[in-house]
Amino acid sequence: MVSGHLAESQVSAAMPSGGVTTPRKTLLIVYHTMTGGTLQMARAAAHGAGQEQSVEVRLLQAARAGSDDVLDADGLVFATPENLGAMSGLMKDFFDRSYYAALERINGRPYACMVCAGSDGSNAVRQIERIAAGWRLRRVADALIVCTHAQTPQEILRQKRIEPGELERCENLGAAIATGLSFGIY
Repeated sequence: MVSGHLAESQVSAAMPSGGVTTPRKTLLIVYHTMTGGTLQMARAAAHGAGQEQSVEVRLLQAARAGSDDVLDADGLVFATPENLGAMSGLMKDFFDRSYYAALERINGRPYACMVCAGSDGSNAVRQIERIAAGWRLRRVADALIVCTHAQTPQEILRQKRIEPGELERCENLGAAIATGLSFGIY
């Protein structure tokens, strides 16, 4: 169940009634967006994850996320646009600010990444995978790349509209990770 504004918030699900509560898991989705595409993808993943009653979903802009958020998370999704063939600068800034404080403290936690690409997104994925390998995170899904094919300055800078089928893929990714957290698979 999803509540609250999904731009940047905590997406919480109500606990089942019956008096028995289990410790909730937290899925952190860190994103950066310039033209709205990555935000749409991150919101879709948060919506999918929010369907899992025992998982708290936190959706944070990369500029506002830090090492404490990473340390508090049981699972992570990193979502970035492809900028000049690489992950965005503000996403890199998030990793720069968080990396050493979390090093050796989040080993084995599950992660996935999503890229809103203008060309192929593979270098942005490679960069995130290298950082995740340094953190010793466990990749639990193949990178999800949505290619907008934006190649001219006008296309690159315009607001993006991600197709419903692509958003469904993002939603399914969020749901799968949340389910894995809920069932203790990760």
